[in-house]
Amino acid sequence: MKINKRLPCRMTTSKTPRQVYLWKRRTDKITVILFRIGLLVFLIGLWELAAKLDWIDPFITSCPSRIVKILSTIDVSELFTHILYTLVECIIGFFVASGLGILIAILLWRFNKLRRVLEPYIVVLNALPKIALGPIIIIWVGAGAQAIIVMTVLICIIVTVISVLNGFMAVDEGKILLMRSMGASRFQILIKLIIPANIPALVNMLKINVGLAWVGTIMGEYLVSTAGLGYLIIYGSQVFKMDLVMASTVILCILATVMYLVVAGVEKLTKKRYHVE
Repeated sequence: MKINKRLPCRMTTSKTPRQVYLWKRRTDKITVILFRIGLLVFLIGLWELAAKLDWIDPFITSCPSRIVKILSTIDVSELFTHILYTLVECIIGFFVASGLGILIAILLWRFNKLRRVLEPYIVVLNALPKIALGPIIIIWVGAGAQAIIVMTVLICIIVTVISVLNGFMAVDEGKILLMRSMGASRFQILIKLIIPANIPALVNMLKINVGLAWVGTIMGEYLVSTAGLGYLIIYGSQVFKMDLVMASTVILCILATVMYLVVAGVEKLTKKRYHVE
């Protein structure tokens, strides 16, 4: 007579599908970050190597070691003053343009006839090269930080209005009619439906404005400035100090990256708050 011996039950340690998915997602994210860092290190090393081996002329293109050297010779307080000058102008222009752009988009969404009247003019203003208005801006508001901020606002605001308004107009008309049938006012529709539905569009608009704000600030400093990173770039190009030009450009890249990461952090918070995928 055979006796079947059952093996003792073993505790399963296998991961659930959700845990596997989260692990793969986390691993993929870490891999992408490592590749980004590796690519940056590789490009910096290649740049330095090309300069050392005379593949490129370091007098024209500079190189990382020369940038570090020129930064070490600049007075820290003076460099900080230039950075602060540009950063404040950029942040003010960014917030003013974003706030005014959203407000104008709300007004155009609220008043349909006004939107239809102004729409061609908005398109023309968007196509207009803003740098052409530089001399006029200087005459209107004066040669100073205010002119740079106005230039930044002009570059950002039209794009803000167009992108936000397109998002508002893309909201499902059926949902709007449903809220109207329930007695909701225009303001309630805006607060309860239009804006929550456009949170991703608003965040994407802020991301776009980060780049445009820096472009506008530097363009403004090209036209009129006595301090700032744009001023250092102009001064360095005039006296053929390309190391100073490249160092200022690198600092601009770092500041723009930090500002973009702040907006990306806001995006993560809004996704958690509104459960946006």
